[in-house]
Amino acid sequence: MSTAKFDTIGQYLLKRLYESGVKHIFGVPGDYVLGFYDLMVKSPVQHIGTTREDTAAFAADGYARCLGMGALAVTYGVGALNTVNAVACAYAESSPVVVISGGPGVREQRDDPLIHHRFGPFTFQREIFERITCVSVVLNDPVIAFRQIDHAITAARRFCKPVYIELPRDMVMVEGYPMPEVTMEGFASDETALSEAIAETTELMAKSVSPMIIAGVELHRRRLQETLVKFVERTKFPVVATLSGKSVIAERHPAYFGIYQGAMSSENARYTVEQSDLLLMLGVTLNDIDTGIYTAKLDPHLMIRASMNEVVISAHRYPRVALADFLAKLTGTVKFCGEAYPLKPVALESSDFPETNQPITIARLIERIDQALSDEMIVVCDVGDCLFAAIDLRVHEQSEFLASGFYATMGFAVPAALGAQIARPDHRALILVGDGAFQMTGTELSTHAYLGLNPIVVVFNNRGYSTERGILEGPFNDISNWRFDRLGEVFGPLTGYDAATEETFETALINALNNQTMPSIINVHLAADDSSLSMKRLAKHLKSRVKGGN
Repeated sequence: MSTAKFDTIGQYLLKRLYESGVKHIFGVPGDYVLGFYDLMVKSPVQHIGTTREDTAAFAADGYARCLGMGALAVTYGVGALNTVNAVACAYAESSPVVVISGGPGVREQRDDPLIHHRFGPFTFQREIFERITCVSVVLNDPVIAFRQIDHAITAARRFCKPVYIELPRDMVMVEGYPMPEVTMEGFASDETALSEAIAETTELMAKSVSPMIIAGVELHRRRLQETLVKFVERTKFPVVATLSGKSVIAERHPAYFGIYQGAMSSENARYTVEQSDLLLMLGVTLNDIDTGIYTAKLDPHLMIRASMNEVVISAHRYPRVALADFLAKLTGTVKFCGEAYPLKPVALESSDFPETNQPITIARLIERIDQALSDEMIVVCDVGDCLFAAIDLRVHEQSEFLASGFYATMGFAVPAALGAQIARPDHRALILVGDGAFQMTGTELSTHAYLGLNPIVVVFNNRGYSTERGILEGPFNDISNWRFDRLGEVFGPLTGYDAATEETFETALINALNNQTMPSIINVHLAADDSSLSMKRLAKHLKSRVKGGN
């Protein structure tokens, strides 16, 4: 009889996560997950405690966007259900997050007791997460548990979606059974369809006078940024990005023309795209945000769309063609263009900042932040006007702008920045967040402080929900006026600044940039009716819908 000792189920889960690049797990302890936490302390995986379960999921999302996979561990019921919105965000925006939930023990469930955190049949929680993950498993059988873990982690990476793993507390230390490795069949492009799609694409490119690339978020999720750059540098095609794909290419690259978002775009980006006779759309999802509430004027007969494992060229559809295969083969096929990049309009120089006794405005705020950006900064942006105003920011390197651009959940930025800065310790997070969003999840700034991180938080404080004000004004959009600059008295070692004028913001920003040892938060006082041009255009289109228009 064999006396070989195998990993326990909990140990195997931690080992497989570590091998997949997950060196940190975010979460809040609870009795159903404590055994797994105890194992984590003894493993190379580091636990990062958060103030709430939903912020743990946002942090894991930010971590995943930087490193390719993130994870969180929470308790059953009250913990796991608190993460639903943030996990739905990861699902909507294709971020591979592993959700680990402790659970009542198998024996406890068999006896069907009325134990705490239960809210119905024990299957309910898994059934909820089945709707917002691509794989959901319960590790209640040691014979198949290892294979279930492998399947879930592989699926998260392959589909770029969250997965759910429930670990009953009495199974954490149960030995599993190693089984022959079963490799999940990967997606293979149809070679005939791929070759024909490449042939038609190159033929259209040769005939085109004003070709254009629209780069989308799927390029980022599929780690295809470098391939995009190679293609751009061979063809010299101009590039715009969608809002959800912002920074998929370095925004100071000579080929980059800005964000295209229909009527919300700058005049330059809008003209360049809409006059093009060939639009090469790579990894683009045509949702309402990226199309400017469907104000984009794009002729489908002039499009080549490569996304979602197919290529569509005008009325021709080539199924079973992976985006990665299409872009790589196209890059290898096209001839190198020795011409210079297309000329862009020279950006107008902003007037000197700061102007004396001048109240700060969103436009001037963004101008100054843009000047302050550096190679090692990663911008993490919440929704609302801070997101639409940030369209004009030009981050230095690719994948240095993170936001919930499509799902558009408030409260993303502060916790997601925690995950991003832990994933990229060589970067410094610049967090742009509205006062309303900060009031939802800003407590996670205390975790930044506790861990000795040094983000700079810029709070767009207009004492309310600016997006909703632009759509339908009412007292329901007003919120309490927090003293954000004094949060260091509660949150721990951080420095706060109050800024209502350009001069006070300049002083605060310089001090924050120089403060490398702790977080800095700048409470920027903005007029309630101050909005970016993009926000005004968006509100105009949404207003008619709220009032019953088309």
